[in-house]
Amino acid sequence: MAGAARARKNAPPREDVLAAAMEMIAERGLEKLTMAGLGREVGMSSGHLLYYFHSKDELLLRTLEWSEGRLGAERARLLARAAPARERLDAYVDLYVPDGHRDPHWTLWLEVWNRSQNAAVDAVARDRQAAIEGAWHRDLVALLAEGVSRGEFRRVDPDRFAARLRALLDGFSIHVAIGLRGTGREQVLGHVREFLAESLLAAA
Repeated sequence: MAGAARARKNAPPREDVLAAAMEMIAERGLEKLTMAGLGREVGMSSGHLLYYFHSKDELLLRTLEWSEGRLGAERARLLARAAPARERLDAYVDLYVPDGHRDPHWTLWLEVWNRSQNAAVDAVARDRQAAIEGAWHRDLVALLAEGVSRGEFRRVDPDRFAARLRALLDGFSIHVAIGLRGTGREQVLGHVREFLAESLLAAA
């Protein structure tokens, strides 16, 4: 017991483990992320990683939550700027859409949602995933409502429009992340700009 206690005391902080997991996904792909391999990266045994995270599913979800926390901070910074609502909406979209094929955050997001279809995944884990989606949705709804109130956007229902826009963004983003031919990042951003111009921008 004393040896296990010393090992836990000397283990790297959990955030360092999560950062290392994301770095491995970015550099080597999700298929190369194993508990043993991650343990070697951070100087821990796979057994100690399982002590902290209990399963690979939990490790992946924790890593996604950590990555989302960083994106959430960046999103808050962008949306808090003293800029027109349309300019901040463009920044939101730019942050949402993957950087390109095999974007590590989107690769992880897709894997976590795919694993959540397993009957063994509990309701708490699904609620945590829903919380990630909810944060993006609430920020978008607030931005749309602000733009409508200022006359920058047409008088749309912010919640309904946000749901539709995020569905569009999710579909396009999955295409970018998996490398579907003809749906590169710049092409997708162009489609979204066109959609917003047609459906949201107030008439001059």
